[in-house]
Amino acid sequence: MKKLNVVFSLLVLGSLVLAACAGAPAAGDGPASGGSSTEGLPDLGGREVTIAIENAYLPFNYIDEVSGEAGGWDYAAWDEICARLNCVPVYVEAAWEGMIQAVADGQYDAAADGITITEDRAQIVDFSVGYVAIEQRLLVRVDEDRIESIDSIVNDESLVLGTQTGTTNYETALQYLPADRIQAFEQFPFAVQALIAGDVDAVIIDETAGQGYLGANAEDLKLVGPSMSSDELGFIFPKGSDLVAAVNAALQSMMADGKLNELNAIYFGANFNCEYTDTGIGCGG
Repeated sequence: MKKLNVVFSLLVLGSLVLAACAGAPAAGDGPASGGSSTEGLPDLGGREVTIAIENAYLPFNYIDEVSGEAGGWDYAAWDEICARLNCVPVYVEAAWEGMIQAVADGQYDAAADGITITEDRAQIVDFSVGYVAIEQRLLVRVDEDRIESIDSIVNDESLVLGTQTGTTNYETALQYLPADRIQAFEQFPFAVQALIAGDVDAVIIDETAGQGYLGANAEDLKLVGPSMSSDELGFIFPKGSDLVAAVNAALQSMMADGKLNELNAIYFGANFNCEYTDTGIGCGG
């Protein structure tokens, strides 16, 4: 993580959110077990917990291009959760596409990747409590004067909207446009590159991630229009996982003692300085 002026206008869920921080290990590594759980919380007995992470979604997860180390809110949050529950997080890099199904199939114990809580997804995986709320916005080129909101795109059939496949952003786009006017990319960085190149005219994206791109491309991009959707994010688990109640207890304890607020201030605040150009996989590096 380096310099990124990410002024994340994240809506912290009043009752469920807030923060803590910790060092972020490299993907595939995990901190040593603390040996005991925080008093009053479940004790997982030093058990390993495999957590799928994309490493391409600032500020939640990324790979520092210089050090090669993984970092982001997801790592810090899970380090803290396992410190409280006496477990060992084992981070596994996984593509976004297929991640939810892989968790549903039991390939991973959990996934953390800014995953929006939806009824459809809750049919195949269990969610933690929501830990943050985000807004979906439109990202456009800085000289764009045709687009003021999604209605501008709806009313001009020459305009093409980009986003990432398999996301709630894509689902939101489908609420406004036919599929043939939407270009879905494997990862958001590809959609943003297409926007800068003029291959698409706007990208619908979570505002948190959009702010990250503004930090790296302030001279090229801007966010426009009102929020099109406000979504809660949560961690996912295989159906019936015994980790859900334990992780919820840890999140709620982090909320109660201010750790979650502390973490949010680090990764979603004005002092978080890491740009996509500073990171590797999926971040334009």
